Amino acid sequence: MTILVTGGSGFIGSNFIRNVLLLGNVSIVNIDKLTYAGNSENLSDVEGSRSYTFVKGDIGDSGLINELLIKHKPRAVINFAAESHVDRSIASPEDFIATNVVGLFRLLNASKDYWSDLGQKDKDVFRFLQVSTDEVYGSLDSLDPAFSETNRFEPNSPYSASKAAADHLVRAYHHTYGLPTLTTNCSNNYGPFQFPEKLIPLMILNALDGKGLPVYGDGQQIRDWLYVTDHCDAILSVLNKGLIGETYNIGGESEMTNLDVVRKICDVLDELRPSSSGESYEHLIEYVTDRPGHDRRYAVDITKVKKELGWAPRQSFGSGIKKTIQWYLDNQEWIDRVRSGAYREWVAKQYG
Repeated sequence: MTILVTGGSGFIGSNFIRNVLLLGNVSIVNIDKLTYAGNSENLSDVEGSRSYTFVKGDIGDSGLINELLIKHKPRAVINFAAESHVDRSIASPEDFIATNVVGLFRLLNASKDYWSDLGQKDKDVFRFLQVSTDEVYGSLDSLDPAFSETNRFEPNSPYSASKAAADHLVRAYHHTYGLPTLTTNCSNNYGPFQFPEKLIPLMILNALDGKGLPVYGDGQQIRDWLYVTDHCDAILSVLNKGLIGETYNIGGESEMTNLDVVRKICDVLDELRPSSSGESYEHLIEYVTDRPGHDRRYAVDITKVKKELGWAPRQSFGSGIKKTIQWYLDNQEWIDRVRSGAYREWVAKQYG
C-alpha cells in the first residue's frame, strides 16, 4: 500500500510517517513545501528507507500533484499540509487562505480526478483523509458539553476559519462527486519535533534558557491536550476503519488551563533538569497581553471514535508531557537548528 502524505515534514505529519513505516508493508510519498515549520530533519532517520520518498513541493501545484498520483498510484491521500499557528494567522491571514483553502481545493480536485480514473476495485479502497482541528467549532464556556461531530462550525480566528472552509470543501467533494473522504478534528497536539512557537515547546525552551514564560491574559484558557503519537494511531484507525463521508473527533481527554500546563512543565523540569540556582522554574512565569479573539475553551467528545473504531488515547497528560520534555532535553542539536534568526524575531515581536 502506498500513501501520499502532504505536509509530512511538519510536526504531526513526520510523527505519522515514522509510526506508519514501523508497521511495514506501507510506502510513503511525502510532499512538503518546507516552510519555516516543515523540517526535513524531522525524518532524517527514515530518509534511506526504500519505503519512503520525499518530494519538495506545494499542494497548490496541481501539475505536480497529478504527476505524483499517476506515478505512485496511492491507495490514500492524507492531508497534513496547513498553516496552523493562530498568532501567525492574525498577523498574516492571506498565507492561511492560500494554503489551507486554495491549496486544499487544488489537492482535492486532483485527487478527485485521479480517483475517477481508477478501476472499480481501486476506487473502492481509495480514501482522502483531511486532518483538521477542533477550533472550527469555536469556543466553549466552562460548563458547556464538549464538541461533538454534530456541532455547527463557529470559527473565531483566520486560522480556524480557513480550516473550516477546507472541511466544508472536503464534505462537498464527497456529496457532489462521491469522493471517498474522511475528516478528523483533533484537539491540541504536543510531543517530539513540535516547532517551538507553540505553547509547550516554547515554555520548555524558554525555561531552559532562563527566559520569561509568557502566559496570555489570565492563563485560564482551557485546552484538551493530545499526545502526538496517540493522534497518529487515531488517524490510522480512521483511515482503515472509518465510514466514508464521516467526521471523527480526536482528543486526549486531558483538559487543562494554559497556566496549569505551564506549571506542570515547570514541575517536570524541576525534576529532570533543576535550574542552577535551585529555584523552581515557576518564578519565570509572566503574564502578557491576551491575543485578539482568544477562544476560552476547547474540548472534544471522542465517544464516536471510541465506540465505532475502538480507539482511545494511551497517554495521560502527565506521562505525555514527561516524554515530551525528555525529548527536548535529549535533542539540543535539532533545537539549535530550528531556532533560526527569523524564529527569534517572531518570538520577540509576538511576546515582547
